[in-house]
Amino acid sequence: MKTAQQVLKTVKEKGIKFVRLWFTDILGQLKSFAITPRELEMAFREGMGFDGSSIEGFARIDESDMIAKPDPSTFQMIPWIPSDRPEARMFCDILTPDGKPYEGDPRYILKRNLAEIAKKGYTYMVGPELEYFYFKDSASPAVLDQGNYFDLTTLDAGSDLRRDTINALEAMGISVEFSHHEVAPSQHEIDLRYTDALSMADNVMTYRMVVKEVAMSYGFFASFMPKPISTVNGSGMHVHQSLFKKGSNAFFDSGAKYHISKAARGFIAGLLRHSEEITSVTNQWVNSYKRLVPGYEAPVYISWAQRNRSTLIRIPMYKPKKEKATRIEFRSPDPACNPYLAFSVMLTAGMQGIEQGYELPVPVERDLYKMDDAERKRLGIKSLPGSLIEAVAMTEKSQLVKKALGDHIFSHFIANRKIEWDNYRRQVTSYEIEKYLPIL
Repeated sequence: MKTAQQVLKTVKEKGIKFVRLWFTDILGQLKSFAITPRELEMAFREGMGFDGSSIEGFARIDESDMIAKPDPSTFQMIPWIPSDRPEARMFCDILTPDGKPYEGDPRYILKRNLAEIAKKGYTYMVGPELEYFYFKDSASPAVLDQGNYFDLTTLDAGSDLRRDTINALEAMGISVEFSHHEVAPSQHEIDLRYTDALSMADNVMTYRMVVKEVAMSYGFFASFMPKPISTVNGSGMHVHQSLFKKGSNAFFDSGAKYHISKAARGFIAGLLRHSEEITSVTNQWVNSYKRLVPGYEAPVYISWAQRNRSTLIRIPMYKPKKEKATRIEFRSPDPACNPYLAFSVMLTAGMQGIEQGYELPVPVERDLYKMDDAERKRLGIKSLPGSLIEAVAMTEKSQLVKKALGDHIFSHFIANRKIEWDNYRRQVTSYEIEKYLPIL
């Protein structure tokens, strides 16, 4: 953890020319502006002013003055900038002119939710697995290889890119567990070592930037689009999560079935019961719902199991008797979501399950894709929303999501996603032209 004074000292010693201040809009798009070292002391003391009306989901034009105040604990050198003109970055907290936290700042929303569970003694730990594609450019999804899951270097055109990405992440203080080629051609995954949710949300934002910067340095394009190619698997962000209390994993019970505690069972039940309501936040784009279809390993059916990867939630059993390794894996989110908001709604749903004593349904260990509709109905297994507008309609009625996000982000997010859907439904796609124009 770095202090403002330590940052000022480092900037002077390393001859840093610019410090980039990072924050996100409500859709999880990274925003940045740069300041010179001479402005840094004032930035720590007072913050830097900017026009909030130009940021998606922030202020109206008549109340647009915002302040970005850098968080010194997030200070890191930017490794892809040449060493002869070094730069650094810090994440910012967004404040109103009177110095209060801004309700439209996604980072503040997550911090507020984490502060609530801290009062109960909990720390929320997460470890997401972000999948993505390398393409030849941003104009079309032209792949670099025909590799498959865990393929070796001869079939893996992205091995050098992943190596350089990992080196950059580690240089920025972000621990990586491992990396590999994923199932689809030119699809890849780098797994981050689990940490507290706020640090991880910052890490996810950094991860996406680093992956893209490294790809660009090779003349390629990296995309976190959930479903860029219709005939192969899409990209997910499976979120491994647990609660720790006084240094111990609250999800672990050595004497219980699957070694999961009563708290873990309640958390799973909360995620299952509220999964439809939170889906527009964990899967916020029109394209997200083209990944959430049967047949491509993406979860569609609301259920849980120990090993079954066709369920929405599973209990990873790699190290079944190890306390710190006990966690649940929520498999529906995609890597294009806003991590601050996604972690917030998952945490709120899980905590409600614990606090209200939700009963956990029976696990489903059979392949859900091979069941017919009648059998799933008999077992009480529902499906996630099938489109963005279905998901938004469920979110709009959700008191839980409103509680998690706060009134400002809740209303602005829903309004923005309705506009997204309205813009999409007005489009005439190439599929429609090819299929219908000749016959209608």
